[in-house]
Amino acid sequence: MSKFVQGRVTGKRRWAERLYSLQVDTTEIVPFQAGQFTKLALDIDGERAARAYSFINAPGEAPLEFYFVEVPGGLLTSRLAVLEAGDMVWVAPQAAGFLTLAEVPDARHLWLLSTHTGIAPFLSILKTGEPWQRFERIVLAHAVRHADELAYGETIRDFAQQHGEQFRFVPFVSREDTNFALRARIPEAIVDGRLEAGADLALAPENSQVMLCGNMGMVHDTTETLLARGLKKNRRHDPGHITMEIY
Repeated sequence: MSKFVQGRVTGKRRWAERLYSLQVDTTEIVPFQAGQFTKLALDIDGERAARAYSFINAPGEAPLEFYFVEVPGGLLTSRLAVLEAGDMVWVAPQAAGFLTLAEVPDARHLWLLSTHTGIAPFLSILKTGEPWQRFERIVLAHAVRHADELAYGETIRDFAQQHGEQFRFVPFVSREDTNFALRARIPEAIVDGRLEAGADLALAPENSQVMLCGNMGMVHDTTETLLARGLKKNRRHDPGHITMEIY
């Protein structure tokens, strides 16, 4: 199998300063599981620069979609940000990653806790039927610095409209006051109870599975907070409650 196949950009959206989603059309992707990631690449100065990005689209949904932040001075992301419809981009055909529901034990409640672009795999998961069939309640939390960074609002509202009380979205905005979001970090809001109040649901080891995706600080601190509550890391040889991916 080729390490990369060609994809054609079919659309791009700028959500906020340095925040973009890219839609890519290619028919050569190996079937993947919701929550997994692949690599996008461009040839730059005679070398192929590549970076991993989670699928936002569900398996079988076209086009492929990826959410990324333009890193100032970044070799690859600065060039991804200026791509337009019709431009070509390399895509790794084989997905990878274990942030999937296949790795998550059964429970009554599923908590999806993310920062920034770490929401991407959770959107892919929620676009499938599996979470809605397996869990009585699903909470999606998305933490950003500024309110305009809360991307994919229409998609999230669709989940709420389709699934009613089964779904709850809890937004976090850390650097400005809003009338709708918690001004806090996720681990702090677990400790002081604001996350559970916003979700109208208790986060407890006897009924909860938690998936984490985002920056290293959030994943580490949230894991430590959950461990203190009696939850434990989920491993294939030792099932637990906390499944994670670091962006």
